[in-house]
Amino acid sequence: MRQNYFKNGLFCGANEKSAFSGSFIKTVFLGLSLLLCGAAAHAQTLASLPVNSAPISSIGVAKPILGWSQFCEQFRSECTVDVTEADKIDLTPQAWKTIVSVNQRVNSSIKAVTDADHFGVVDTWGFPDDGKGDCEDFQLLKRRLLVAAGLPRRAMRMTVVIDELGEGHAVLMVRTSRGDFVLDNKTSSVLPWHRTGYVYIKRESQDATGWVSLGGIVSSPTTTANR
Repeated sequence: MRQNYFKNGLFCGANEKSAFSGSFIKTVFLGLSLLLCGAAAHAQTLASLPVNSAPISSIGVAKPILGWSQFCEQFRSECTVDVTEADKIDLTPQAWKTIVSVNQRVNSSIKAVTDADHFGVVDTWGFPDDGKGDCEDFQLLKRRLLVAAGLPRRAMRMTVVIDELGEGHAVLMVRTSRGDFVLDNKTSSVLPWHRTGYVYIKRESQDATGWVSLGGIVSSPTTTANR
């Protein structure tokens, strides 16, 4: 079963493209503020809003990733679900620009490194405070920045997939009024979930602290290399 990929955690990072190294979280925040104030950004930021698409469906509860559970013990507010928050982002042009800008900025500011090389452990979740991290660390930072920009945390769910190499990988699924989009450290483009080429295993629940199954839904094949 594909879930066996995650018995001991995620193994992302080894085959991910590294971005420019040497920048830290403070630099990311400063750079983001510049981007959101009108500095030049990638062409996608300036493009029209994406077309509407159907959201992905969940099919019941799923077992959390051990690394996520340990992360939640340390950062409870990152995992608590506030059901009074919106479960979807109203995808205005400004919200889209913010989402795309954050994805680009974090990808270009953090160096991809495996947990084994970084910490000597199989899998640990956290924020890349030293400018290095693997897939889930990228996405956790993106969510923190997007929440700081005013978007609802409940609409942004950590998600586990099988990538194009057949390996476990974590992305951030952003649920919007125009469909579900994926923020990924493997690409500078924010893609609809069905265009990533990934197999979707599970994601954080929007209704309680926990995870829901996505049933191994296969999306259409798409190249995920940086654009």
